Amino acid sequence: MLTNGFFLTGTDTNVGKTFVAALLLKKYPELIYYKPVQSGDFHTGGDTAFVQKYANLSDDRIIPPVYTFQAPLSPHLAARLENQRIELEKLAPPDLGKRPLCVEGAGGVLVPVNENSLMIDVMKSFGLPVIIVCRSSLGTINHTLLTLEAVRGRGVVVAGVIINGEPNPENRKAIASYGATEILGEIPYFQSINKINEEEIYINIK
Repeated sequence: MLTNGFFLTGTDTNVGKTFVAALLLKKYPELIYYKPVQSGDFHTGGDTAFVQKYANLSDDRIIPPVYTFQAPLSPHLAARLENQRIELEKLAPPDLGKRPLCVEGAGGVLVPVNENSLMIDVMKSFGLPVIIVCRSSLGTINHTLLTLEAVRGRGVVVAGVIINGEPNPENRKAIASYGATEILGEIPYFQSINKINEEEIYINIK
């Protein structure tokens, strides 16, 4: 994955994938960050600004979003409110040579992007293996297995799962077993961004 990169998605909105992206960009200095569609937090720079600040990235490790919308809504609706339409062919990143890319999606894999396409279609167009970020809490087994099934059903390669939240060994075991997938990382709950102890974070991507 660190050769060409990966597509980072989540089982739901606010599952922590932007935070995970920031951790990955900080851990692996070869990665370039790209969130092609961004909605919400328009005036603060949104997720891209957060990742750049937290991971202390230089501008050459950031590809700006193609679409940025004000409303914190599903991409298709946020775009419609601004009289725009997201065109998938415009989302292809520039040529990075041999530098690997961390692409972050918006919302979950079946979030609408326009009237004809879902986020899974964007994922497939990139041709990168997918890393799924999920919660550790109650309900995560169902959400994660559904996401795995949706991604694989479109012929997209799943690299593995990163679990975000209070450690839950039983949920971890169930996701790995029933989902037939690798657990690439576990990130415990932290009360604030200022109280993160990176020694407690396990991430292993090859």
